[in-house]
Amino acid sequence: MVADAPHPHVGGAVRAVPAPAAPLSSRSATAIQPRPALVPVSNRRGPKPSTRIDVVAIGVSTGGPNALTEVLPGIPKDFPVPVVIVQHMPPGFTLNLAQNLNGKSKIEVREGVEGDLVQPGLALIAPGDFHMVLQRKGTAVGVSMNRGAPENFCRPAVDVLFRSVVDVYGGNSLCVVLTGMGQDGMLGATAIGAAGGTVLAQDEATSVVWGMPGAVARAGLADDILPLARIAGEIDRRVRESRGAFARGA
Repeated sequence: MVADAPHPHVGGAVRAVPAPAAPLSSRSATAIQPRPALVPVSNRRGPKPSTRIDVVAIGVSTGGPNALTEVLPGIPKDFPVPVVIVQHMPPGFTLNLAQNLNGKSKIEVREGVEGDLVQPGLALIAPGDFHMVLQRKGTAVGVSMNRGAPENFCRPAVDVLFRSVVDVYGGNSLCVVLTGMGQDGMLGATAIGAAGGTVLAQDEATSVVWGMPGAVARAGLADDILPLARIAGEIDRRVRESRGAFARGA
C-alpha cells in the first residue's frame, strides 16, 4: 500500500510491482537491461489529412531523464503550443527533474500543480504518485491531478494523460513515446491516432529500453520512428507546419 501524498508537489511514480526507477544520474543501458537485437519495423502509418497540432504530449520511463534532457532543450523559446509530460519516477524526483530541465531548456519546464493552465512555451511534468489529466476550463485548458488506480503498474501513467489529451484536443494533438520498459502509452497512442492525431516513437537503437516505443512501433501506430537526436526538431517542424498550413487556410 502506498501512503497518500500531502499534495501534488510531493511526487513520485507508484508501481504495483517492482520496476527499475529512472534516477537523475546517468545509467548505462547494460546496467539496466541488456539490449536485444534490433528489430526491423517498417509498419509506419500511411499518409493522412493534415491536422493542426495544438498540444504535444510525451510519455517516457526508463532512461527518461537523459532522453528529456536531449528533447526539451531542443524546443525553441517561441514554441507555439503547450507540452505535457509523464515520466515514470519514484517519489521525490519529479520536482528535481523539472527544475533541472528548466535550467537547460529555452521553454519553461515545471512540475504540474493542480489547476495549472497549459500554455505555449510551457512544459508541465506530472508529479510522481499522481495521474495528470487535461481538463477544459471555459476557453482555457488546465491540468488536474488524481490518485486513481495505477495503470500498467504506474502512477502517473502515460495512457491516462494521452486519453485526456484526446478528450480535450481530439486529433489536434501530437504524442511522443520515448524510451521505457513495458507498454504504457500504447493504448493512449492508439486513441490519439484514431482521432487523427500524430504519433512519434523513439527508435530502438537510441532507446535504453525499447519497450514503450517498441510497442507503439510494432502496433503500426507511429507516423515516424526516429533517433533521439531528431525528435525535438521533428516535433517543432510538425507543429509549425501544421499551424502554418491552417493559418494560410490550407
